[in-house]
Amino acid sequence: MSVETLQSRRAWLLTERPASRLQARLGRAYVAWRRFSANRLALVGLFIIIALVAVAALAGVLAPYSPTFGDLKNARLLPPGAAHWFGTDDLGRDIYSRVVYGTRWTLYVVILVAIIAAPIGLLVGTVAGYAGGWTDAILMRVTDIFLAFPKLVLALAFVAALGPGIENAIIAIAITSWPPYARIARAETLTVRNSDYIKAVELMGASSFRIVLRHIMPLCISSLIIRVTLDMAGIILIAAGLGFLGLGAQPPLPEWGAMIASGRRFILDQWWVAAAPGVAILIVSLGFNLLGDGLRDALDPRSGDQ
Repeated sequence: MSVETLQSRRAWLLTERPASRLQARLGRAYVAWRRFSANRLALVGLFIIIALVAVAALAGVLAPYSPTFGDLKNARLLPPGAAHWFGTDDLGRDIYSRVVYGTRWTLYVVILVAIIAAPIGLLVGTVAGYAGGWTDAILMRVTDIFLAFPKLVLALAFVAALGPGIENAIIAIAITSWPPYARIARAETLTVRNSDYIKAVELMGASSFRIVLRHIMPLCISSLIIRVTLDMAGIILIAAGLGFLGLGAQPPLPEWGAMIASGRRFILDQWWVAAAPGVAILIVSLGFNLLGDGLRDALDPRSGDQ
């Protein structure tokens, strides 16, 4: 592709007078990508998350052994080597294979928690901010009650009531994760509730439901995406904490927190049993944090074009 073609396409994307909605959206996406790509650490975070997704998708190809069955007689607590890159655990299972398959459970948890918690927080926050009055007071006091407890403690209480298991852990984490999203959505709604744009829509006869759903919620999406991405690391740590305490994923599932729990008995002599899943949690959490910082810079409407 010639330099002239690239320059013409860049000028088309950056024009101040787009000819269509598609051109305007592509232009905004291009500007956001330029801001994002200027942050080298954000690109590192993006690479880590892409690698996480790729490993989860190709786990069956990348893992040389079964994640649930091992050779208890001949391969118990072997150190890292050519046959077992990360060593083996107390049941003779290959830790590398279990870490690889554990990426699927990590994505399973964070995606489902985001799908459940983010819409709830968005709905509660926009309704509270737009309605105001007693509706706002009730919804925000409920939100304050949830925020008054540490997430892990509250998640432990819900899991204890629901019973141990990965599905119940996801529900518990989602229940404890929506209040910050509600606060963000309410703050965004309060800034635009009395704007000329919303007043014009009201004068056209749009219902409150349509105004919230079609005109206010889309304005809160960018801030919500940033917060959800930054919270992914916390969600992973809470899920790992529940697994470590035996209330999350149950054996023999290769969940990283449960793997650390099973390896804590051998931490002094067979350190690799707990070290491999711990390092995996560290890398993935760092990737989500770096990605969230980059998205915050890229999607901030107050940022200028670099």
